[in-house]
Amino acid sequence: MEQQTLIVVGAAVIRDGRVLAAQRAEPESLRGRWEFPGGKVDPGETAAQALVRECREELGVVVRPLHQLGVDVPFPAPGRAHTRPAVLRLWRAELLSGEPRPLEHLSLRWLAATDLRTLDWLPADVPLLGAIEPLLAAGAVTRP
Repeated sequence: MEQQTLIVVGAAVIRDGRVLAAQRAEPESLRGRWEFPGGKVDPGETAAQALVRECREELGVVVRPLHQLGVDVPFPAPGRAHTRPAVLRLWRAELLSGEPRPLEHLSLRWLAATDLRTLDWLPADVPLLGAIEPLLAAGAVTRP
């Protein structure tokens, strides 16, 4: 029987030409590395619903998912972290209310295009940086 792929969603929250990055606190092996905030899609939940829930839990904010950025990025081969295949799916998200706070992370940073590749990103997030850069270089603003 084939195992269903685990979908992990990440939020590319862009404001005033900058994207929000989150520094991992756990697990210890990933502590201090950077990622787009988000998490696993729960059974019966859509990727968009998971993104809204994860941003509320991790950042204390309300976001609106807009569209997927780039392609699904496979995580390393299943092992201790996950027992089934997993992919990271990055969504552009509009910040509707609240100011992001690091409720489950060490810290948060708003990054301009020039700062994007200066951080120690998790391997699954690195291929998605190219999908973010043009949005920041263009000074994209999420407000209408």
